[in-house]
Amino acid sequence: MMLTPDDWQAIGLTLKVATTTTAILLVLGVPLAWWLATSRSFWRHPVGALVALPFVLPPSVLGFYVLVALGPNGPVGQWTQAMGWGLLTFSFSGLVVASVFYSLPFMVQPVLTAMQSLNPRALEAAATLRASPLDRFFTVVLPLCRPGLIAGVVMAFAHTVGEFGVVLMVGGNIPGVTRTVSVQIYDHVEALQYGDAHRLAALMLAFAFCVLLVLQLVQRRATGPRP
Repeated sequence: MMLTPDDWQAIGLTLKVATTTTAILLVLGVPLAWWLATSRSFWRHPVGALVALPFVLPPSVLGFYVLVALGPNGPVGQWTQAMGWGLLTFSFSGLVVASVFYSLPFMVQPVLTAMQSLNPRALEAAATLRASPLDRFFTVVLPLCRPGLIAGVVMAFAHTVGEFGVVLMVGGNIPGVTRTVSVQIYDHVEALQYGDAHRLAALMLAFAFCVLLVLQLVQRRATGPRP
């Protein structure tokens, strides 16, 4: 399978965006999932709905509002300009910010499901041993939720790799800066380079299959073999 230099450049950029986004989501998404699983606050439901919006919202709609927020007249854009950082739109940083918003539920949902299925007796036992809430979180909650954490990381990474609408809306199509694999495939098709498009698309198809296979194995290991 012969890929062009531009294809490899797009692949490298995509992996960089996906890795950075997944690392940020791991830091932000796991505490958020724990708060959603344990909080009794009224805000739990609005925040949960807000996090799940990318599940039902068209990527172009989310990308448009992120673009407006990061633009020169948006609240985030005005703040970054005031701080001397310039605008995040049509940049690598803008791609990461947009990807964090768009892939957030794919990290939070598997972790939240795992946390909601925890046996409360494990936490009660740790509490009787005078473990602090932070100790219980790191020594009890996270180890027991490992399958959900693995699923969240894999899903968030894969979803970021496959983004198109949000990436194109916020990042545009700048080679080496914002042109990801999905945008590169679109460019090949637009230029009637179907052979090049097929090679990249086949690579994405194989990647998606491997992701689903990993998730199946993780789920099977978490639930145990069937009798």
